[in-house]
Amino acid sequence: MADLSVDLAPSNPRELRLANPVIAASGCFGYGQEYQGTIDVDRLGAFVSKGITPEPRSGNPMPRITETPGGMLNAIGLQNPGIRAFIRKYPPVWEGWSLPAIVNISAESVADFADMARRLDEVPGVAALEVNISCPNVNAGGFCFGWDAAMSRDVTAAVRAATTLPIIVKLSPGATDIAAIAIAVEEGGADAVSLINTLVGMSIDVRKRRPVLANRTGGLSGPAIKPVAVRMTYQVAQVVGIPVVGLGGIMGLDDALEFFMAGASAVQVGTGFFAQPGRMVGIVDELDAWLDAQGCARLGEIVGAALPNGLPPRRMRADDIAFAIPYDPA
Repeated sequence: MADLSVDLAPSNPRELRLANPVIAASGCFGYGQEYQGTIDVDRLGAFVSKGITPEPRSGNPMPRITETPGGMLNAIGLQNPGIRAFIRKYPPVWEGWSLPAIVNISAESVADFADMARRLDEVPGVAALEVNISCPNVNAGGFCFGWDAAMSRDVTAAVRAATTLPIIVKLSPGATDIAAIAIAVEEGGADAVSLINTLVGMSIDVRKRRPVLANRTGGLSGPAIKPVAVRMTYQVAQVVGIPVVGLGGIMGLDDALEFFMAGASAVQVGTGFFAQPGRMVGIVDELDAWLDAQGCARLGEIVGAALPNGLPPRRMRADDIAFAIPYDPA
């Protein structure tokens, strides 16, 4: 058997050690307990909770999910009980689990991000935070934190100052320079980055002549976004010195292998879980068998294998990234 273990916070004294690199993505796995009767949850490397906000949110009106060619659109609207009720209800359940529980946090101000991190710092059952910077900054006219390097750095630094927990910052694909954002959050104190979040999309009901979703737009996920996610993972892995978690359209082993070879140390599965709940555990087993067949003793032997010149991840300068991603309009 190959060594599938990974530490997503190697520089943090609290560490974030996973038995394997397959993680259930935020928003797709609820709070974990919903699927205990469906799959063997302890077979996963970790799971990320639904997004939590400072105050309770009822979410967007229905309909808020629709299938699309190659994926799905969702506009749930961060429905959740709020940070206080969340802490009372869910972490006590996770204390008895063997896999790490990572809490996804979302907020509209730097102060609120920091406050949530502070509240979660010493809560038993919470292994790490995933900071969702694909949120509008109300103090900057609603401009998304994750589109601006300085704002992304500020959020990360505020969360870092508020907690000793490992921090994974989830990057927005809407950023014009994803590598610059990754560098900024690393400077702010992130232990790892995850990417990508969903792309903004829309579906129109041609019979009713109006958008399918009540919110009009939603987050596009699934196989349709995988090439974008792999490309961005490939870019980011070359410029940061912290672990990268890749996600976006992973439906099977080959999809996961693309992310590993692009420089990801771990992957998250979301939409693929809806299509086939047992797929995540299947990827773990298939990855182990594949590595053994390739003569690889550990996962790290293939991480970054597709990067330029066969270099391991995080060896290129930011200025070189444009050359690493040639664009040929033909």
